[in-house]
Amino acid sequence: MNFTPQKTKDGSYTFFSNEFNEAFHSFHGAKQEAEIKFVVPTKLREVADKKAQIKLLDICYGLGYNSAAAIEAIRKVNPQCQIELIGLEIAADVPQSAIAHNLLISWQAPIPQLLTTLAQNFQVNHDLLQAQLILGDARQTIQKLCQQKWQADAIFLDPFSPPKCPQLWTVEFIAKVAQCLKPTGRLATYSCAAAVRTALSMAGLKYGSTPGVGRKSPGTVASFSDRDLLPLSLQEKEHLQTRAAIPYQDIYLSSSAEKIREQRQQKQIQSNLKSTSQWKKRWQKLWQSETGSVEN
Repeated sequence: MNFTPQKTKDGSYTFFSNEFNEAFHSFHGAKQEAEIKFVVPTKLREVADKKAQIKLLDICYGLGYNSAAAIEAIRKVNPQCQIELIGLEIAADVPQSAIAHNLLISWQAPIPQLLTTLAQNFQVNHDLLQAQLILGDARQTIQKLCQQKWQADAIFLDPFSPPKCPQLWTVEFIAKVAQCLKPTGRLATYSCAAAVRTALSMAGLKYGSTPGVGRKSPGTVASFSDRDLLPLSLQEKEHLQTRAAIPYQDIYLSSSAEKIREQRQQKQIQSNLKSTSQWKKRWQKLWQSETGSVEN
């Protein structure tokens, strides 16, 4: 598949997926998003300062930006840190297109060279980086990692949005992801969807918000302890009491996106929870009263 680079506001590039009708990154800044939404929340610099080895799991590896940003951050703090990276991706076309368009060049050497090898050969054996790029449906490949009892210090959960790619935001999938997180590890995602946060809770994780990238919507960071997690705002807490918080489900990790969406919609229709539109109207009125703005 042919992907055309599209420039984002921080000067870095992303791709647009015609299949999902979404860009792979925020147009406010693709490289910035990797840093703010993934590297900073997982505290990789602090971890690298204390550990000789760090394990990373990059779910929906894509162009490789999150992994590149993580490797660079770790190496700057601890150049001798041994990094083990596993990337999960549906197919090789996106990472290979990123290499073909030279999109990783803004990261320090030898990161572009290492991730070029990863995209082409699906593995890297380097003094400071041991990496695998595992292709296929992440719902299946994650199960192999669970069977191996492999666990990461940091997990990047970066699929397309829940409405477009619900199969990678379900209760069942996130439970498998949580099994791959060390007891002291942290999981980061750009999403603040109530359904996603419900699934994180059901997997035994605590969570807090992370800063947005060029927009109001925050991301989410999760761990098995609530230490160092920012508390949710009242608005976010109330969001979790609406029908938006009804999670996506995929019991056998094999349903189509359409079926997963339909089943959730049926549960929302039958639910006694407050409608999400009521929640939005309430907070819109509060915002208007605080700012003095008037709705047209």
